[in-house]
Amino acid sequence: MFPGAIADREVADYVLVGAPLDISTSFQPGTRFGPNRIRQFAESFDDYDRRTDRRFTDLSVHDAGDIRAWDDAPDYIEWLTGSVRDAAWGDAVPIVLGGEHTVTAAGVDGVDPDVFVCLDAHLDLRREYDGNEWSHATITRRVLNELDVDDVYILGARTGSPEEWERAEADDVTVVPPEEVDCWNPPFDDESVYLSVDIDAADPAFAPGTGTKEPFGLTSREMRDLVRAVAPYADGFDVVEVNDRDDGQAATLAAKLVREFVFSHADGQ
Repeated sequence: MFPGAIADREVADYVLVGAPLDISTSFQPGTRFGPNRIRQFAESFDDYDRRTDRRFTDLSVHDAGDIRAWDDAPDYIEWLTGSVRDAAWGDAVPIVLGGEHTVTAAGVDGVDPDVFVCLDAHLDLRREYDGNEWSHATITRRVLNELDVDDVYILGARTGSPEEWERAEADDVTVVPPEEVDCWNPPFDDESVYLSVDIDAADPAFAPGTGTKEPFGLTSREMRDLVRAVAPYADGFDVVEVNDRDDGQAATLAAKLVREFVFSHADGQ
């Protein structure tokens, strides 16, 4: 259980779901260990948050455990979508702990937002990767093409193929490079927003435990500030691509961002 996620499911305002999918990671696998690793490295955090003057245990968070993954990505995503949708339809904010970035498709489908905001080193606008249309490198294109999202904001992106950069020039995509995130403010009004954090948005110096590292990324503080800024607008959240190939840096950052999301969302309502 995620520390402090003690609320009963029937009364929860936030529902955590683990999604340990790990079938298309393109360099270093291990995201199957992500959800429980995030829970493990959240153990040391204090319950009290000075900035919001709130306790995590008072914010009605429920941990529904993991949805066991199998090797059929479309089938698994469909099943996971049902769990996310159940939370959203029950007036709770779903929070998905990945797992590879493919699981974000379930989060977006279950929440059905107008806007998708993603912290990511990669554009993830490929049609396929290594012949796989369900690769984690295709998630943002899938969100745009198949899940009826109107606008996408990719924060911290610093790499992609020529075709991806061409797609990113369209009006429905906004890319904010690492050097400019400090100047970015959420341009939302009444739109429904889904926020996804790929932990590789962070510079590998801060989060080496991820599959496809990309230097010159965001600091942990920049990621915190972005999550704080977007959380009040968000109807769903995930953090993905954490693996077991470090001493807990990536999982610790992911766990802290989950808490920052909940504190900031609760404070902004």
